[in-house]
Amino acid sequence: MSDFSRFGFTVLAFPSNQFGLQEPGNNNEILNCIKYVRPGGGFVPNFPIFSKVDVNGDEADPLFKYLKDSTTEVVNKIEDVSNIFWKPLRANDLRWNFDKFLVDHLGRPIIRYDRLTSFDVIRKDLEEILGCSGSESHPYHIYRR
Repeated sequence: MSDFSRFGFTVLAFPSNQFGLQEPGNNNEILNCIKYVRPGGGFVPNFPIFSKVDVNGDEADPLFKYLKDSTTEVVNKIEDVSNIFWKPLRANDLRWNFDKFLVDHLGRPIIRYDRLTSFDVIRKDLEEILGCSGSESHPYHIYRR
């Protein structure tokens, strides 16, 4: 997605330990985990990674409350509650790691993606929104969803 940086686009990452307790360490350990474990292979992200936050439940960060309240959930059921580490459960909760929100330059959420959404789909949406796809459509035609 870095090829969109010339349009002012960037990825912002917010780790959370609420999904299978997969992020148990402290904030100082996150970059080492990314570099050496998952995805590993010396990977160093070229985007900001913020401190861990809760994204669901009563202690959810206000940013994620806003993002979830401003978009429609993309998965209508929770498959396995044994990996849920928050209460109460809400219909618009993030279901797992790597759910994504596309937000415009004014901070308005445009669309929400679940973790299984293909990057090809996201790329197409970004091209449309940023007006770099060659189409003559309005940059926010994506609101149709």
